[in-house]
Amino acid sequence: MTDSQRGLEAATGDWPRALFAVALLFSSFQIITAAFHPVSTQVLRSVHVGFLLLLVFISFPALGKGRPWQPLGWLLGLLGMGTAAYQWIFEADLIQRSGELTDMDMYVGIALIVLVFEAARRVMGPALPLICGLFLAYGLLGQYLPGDLMHRGYGLDQIVNQLSFGTEGLYGTPTYVSATYIFLFILFGAFLEQAGMIRLFTDFAMGLFGHRVGGPAKVSVVSSALMGTITGSGVANVVTTGQFTIPLMKRSGYRAAFAGGVEATASMGSQIMPPIMGAVAFIMAETINVPFFEIARAALLPAMLYFGSVFWMVHLEARRAGLKGLSRDECPNPWQALAARWYLLIPLLVLIGLLFSGRTPLFSGTVGLALTAMVILGSALILGVSSKAMRLVFWIVLGLLCAGFFRLGIGVVFGVIGLLVLACFWVKGGRDTLRLCLHALVEGARHAVPVGIACVLVGVIIGIVSLTGIASTVAGYILAVGQDNLLLSLVLTMFTCLVLGMGIPSIPNYIITSSIAAPALLDLGVPLVVSHMFVFYFGIMSDLTPPVALACFAAAPIAREKGLKISLWAIRIAIAGFIIPFMAVYDPALMLQGDSLWATAYVVTKALLAIGLWGAVFTGFLWLPLNWLERLLGFGAGASLILATPLSDELGFGLLLAWLLLHGLRARRHL
Repeated sequence: MTDSQRGLEAATGDWPRALFAVALLFSSFQIITAAFHPVSTQVLRSVHVGFLLLLVFISFPALGKGRPWQPLGWLLGLLGMGTAAYQWIFEADLIQRSGELTDMDMYVGIALIVLVFEAARRVMGPALPLICGLFLAYGLLGQYLPGDLMHRGYGLDQIVNQLSFGTEGLYGTPTYVSATYIFLFILFGAFLEQAGMIRLFTDFAMGLFGHRVGGPAKVSVVSSALMGTITGSGVANVVTTGQFTIPLMKRSGYRAAFAGGVEATASMGSQIMPPIMGAVAFIMAETINVPFFEIARAALLPAMLYFGSVFWMVHLEARRAGLKGLSRDECPNPWQALAARWYLLIPLLVLIGLLFSGRTPLFSGTVGLALTAMVILGSALILGVSSKAMRLVFWIVLGLLCAGFFRLGIGVVFGVIGLLVLACFWVKGGRDTLRLCLHALVEGARHAVPVGIACVLVGVIIGIVSLTGIASTVAGYILAVGQDNLLLSLVLTMFTCLVLGMGIPSIPNYIITSSIAAPALLDLGVPLVVSHMFVFYFGIMSDLTPPVALACFAAAPIAREKGLKISLWAIRIAIAGFIIPFMAVYDPALMLQGDSLWATAYVVTKALLAIGLWGAVFTGFLWLPLNWLERLLGFGAGASLILATPLSDELGFGLLLAWLLLHGLRARRHL
């Protein structure tokens, strides 16, 4: 039995081969449609949803953690695929009678809504389906509500038409993004993970920082930042890099709760680290109709500040506790690790270059995935050849193929990949590489399920909001409560994101808050990208805040500590994640939305000083432990630097100078 089959059997009990086949078909369909565009966008979305439903119902049990009852699972899954077939077969008829549903249309539409709700419940629990159910109930019964929340009333046929047909409901923008960009980037990450990218990042980080003060925790921060460039999933990052870094931190003397908090905080930052940034960034680009590289560019400096602040907190805690790094003998040579797997960086660097050159995410993801396949298969052939001269020739040929990628055409590229696949049957280790690629295709499809189902279900919210206009009403309430006070409105929006994030993933959290709260920030003069990034950031931070703190509870069994204790440490470590969005709102130059590089340099300097101050305040240590007066003074200085008024800046710099003198003189007396 192959490794792929073992992993699938562990997840699905008696049906590993069936699930393997479905997942492989799903990935193949997505790759073909991304490369050759053989079907319309409506068919693409509907078949994508059909595959998601089929995978969910044959692999997730209806209740508990047991095995799914396969006859019912296949029945519901095939019914989900039947809704996709209906959209495909009757596509022209549905377009012609748009808005006027037949009885069969109603049956199919209602079945699709019910199946999506049930699939989401099985995958993510009841929280998100309940929230979406409230929106659905509002669409059906909102005419009976009092005051501004009342709407004119909509019949069942109008609701079904809005949600199950067209592009403003279940087949809306999030589903389109899931069916194109997100799936490709998940596959891209799955291929690199299977090829050994995780080990490359971990060994490189260990070699650079493992022997320094607090080395194991710094390894966690750096490896999570690097992993974020390919995964964009915080919880996935916790359970992959955390298996290595958390025990290492504990052995080095860090408290279990602190070790878990460091890993959870660093891993959640993976969703704001360009170029991939998780699924939300792609949805944001489509929602506000800006190029993806603008989103990635806006996130670059805040992401660097975020990871820099976590690194700083780790350093201070290690200094405070007197923790040393590992011996150099325990740390691998980072340059040897890079030399062993340098070729895996080629697709990643090309992907970054394409995204930041203005190419679409769909084109960039297709190219990145194809290059990854070529590099993995080609390297297997090269390593399987005994002659060094032949290896050199193969490397040159592979390099020329990669360099000429854009002139070959996608059809020729797939032909080259096909030839590489055939050649792998005849070289040593080639078949293992083919199994690795199949495993990556299957794992990519499985990893796409929770993201895809969330994208589909939040279409209910989008459809009801666009149908009823409730977003403008709620935005009016936020403005009324804030009374044109930007700070109060930001705090209200922050708490909205954090509360919603207690029960739902970051994708629906962003979609809800961007639909309801972001318009209020726009009305208060916050730039478009900054307002959406604000709700995006706090949607991510909700995975660190109690009582749910999903990332912290994912780290809990690895750290063997309570998730709540890990969460309390994570909040302290991630303090920059809470102040950077506010600084960006008051000075958009932090997200490269200003007119001057000098303005950006100035606000980055302020951010570094504020992060440095608050890191010392919340750790309680710089050159020596801080007393209560130094903590209070440092907190005030950092808070003043966050605001973007001349008076607050002058006050902040003055308090900073006073704090440095006070603490520095006391530290000098203790020498």
